[in-house]
Amino acid sequence: MDAQVLARWQFGITTVYHFLFVPITIALSMLVAVLQTIWYRTGNERYLRLTKFYGKLFLINFAIGVVTGIVQEFQFGMNWSEYSRFVGDVFGAPLALEALLAFFLESTFLGLWIFGWDRLPKKLHLMSIYAAAFGTMLSAVFILAANSWMQNPVGATFRNGRAELTDFGAVLTNPVFLATFPHQIAASYMVAGALVAGIAGWHLARLHGAADDQTSAHGDAATWRWAARFGAVVLLAASIAVMASGDFQGKVMTRVQPMKMAAAEAHYNTADGSNFSILSIGNLEGTEATHLIQVPGLLGYLANGTWGSQVKGINDINAEFAQSGYLQDNGTQTALQKAYSAELAKQGITDIGPNVPVAYWTFRIMMGLGFAGMALGLWILWATRRGRTPRPSKPWMLAMAVLPFLPLFANSFGWIFTEMGRQPWLVAGVMPTVTGVSPGVSAGEVLFSMITYTVVYGALAVLEVGLFMKYLKLGLPDVAPVEVIEDEDAPLSFAY
Repeated sequence: MDAQVLARWQFGITTVYHFLFVPITIALSMLVAVLQTIWYRTGNERYLRLTKFYGKLFLINFAIGVVTGIVQEFQFGMNWSEYSRFVGDVFGAPLALEALLAFFLESTFLGLWIFGWDRLPKKLHLMSIYAAAFGTMLSAVFILAANSWMQNPVGATFRNGRAELTDFGAVLTNPVFLATFPHQIAASYMVAGALVAGIAGWHLARLHGAADDQTSAHGDAATWRWAARFGAVVLLAASIAVMASGDFQGKVMTRVQPMKMAAAEAHYNTADGSNFSILSIGNLEGTEATHLIQVPGLLGYLANGTWGSQVKGINDINAEFAQSGYLQDNGTQTALQKAYSAELAKQGITDIGPNVPVAYWTFRIMMGLGFAGMALGLWILWATRRGRTPRPSKPWMLAMAVLPFLPLFANSFGWIFTEMGRQPWLVAGVMPTVTGVSPGVSAGEVLFSMITYTVVYGALAVLEVGLFMKYLKLGLPDVAPVEVIEDEDAPLSFAY
């Protein structure tokens, strides 16, 4: 392998690994805030115990996520210096705001939440976790704005040999960003809801039979049942939002990246119709594919909003690009893409199709895992209806153990599809991936750093899983009665 291929593998490995922590951090922080709010308003100890339990799991995930995220920044300078030089003027603003504003907000108020349990007034302490949760979503705003610019480079022009920012507002109102942000936030809540429901459902089944007595186990069973249903409701509500936002995102993607939509369906020829492929056989690479099971006309609706409408195929898009030099021919070219067309023509790129099998199958795995998670969420609601406690059968325990991973891996496969479907571009229609690598960096150097990062990440995975499983198995923590100071001018003290 050459340095460019190894650099892509390295960035892919570190990014996918880091992204395992991102959706949990974004959504679980807000769910913990909701649990604490319910406790604050009701005074019911059940919700305080749930807040402490899931809050600890959130903190473990947050800490490891921060560490793994730092490594990605190193690679911009080490392996992708030409890319960094080209996009630096555009990325400087959103990435600086993410570090100086969003991360500062979440880390500062998360520190107040961690150490302020018996030091801050209850309301102020509650506000700190909401501020931290808001910070995680604000961080997603700037990161997704930067990534969306790579998919659709608006608000910039080509000058002095690189992209220069001309309109930061256009970057924040990029139609790709406006579609991606709600889709990613909803997908994150699917992950957090599944995590809450899966853990609670697993503990609840272990307490089967405890509901018939008045022991402390009875109280735990009732608490876990509530948490399982709460998580399942969040999971299902987020799933509906994911489908709605995903539908919108698909139409935006078709408009600005028609090749990605065509690759997602292995749709080679425009004349083949607009059927949605559920299952294909054989080699999807080449100039045509064999689709065994199809839904007539559905692809047209997903792409254009009209059932059975025409969707351009891979071969036709490649032919149009070879003739025009533009990534799109439907009037959606950005100023940067137009300004850079002369430079692009010098590089002699004629085939802009991504790896079709990867795009096709990651798109379907993403959807399949999401629907499987929804099915298990419905099962939880059914199994816990009217105060029922499910038996600790092997299917149930396995389902609860698997549930958190279904939407989590669906998120990962969705991002693999998003990034691989953009190929062969780093910046869609402007900067080919092969031109973004650092000059002078050898394949051996990239391979050494990739092995080093993989070993470090493996060690962090052992630490993460060990800590997570330790506190997961401990279950609900014991909490002391709340002690409230009567003097209204004095801060409230509450020992847990």
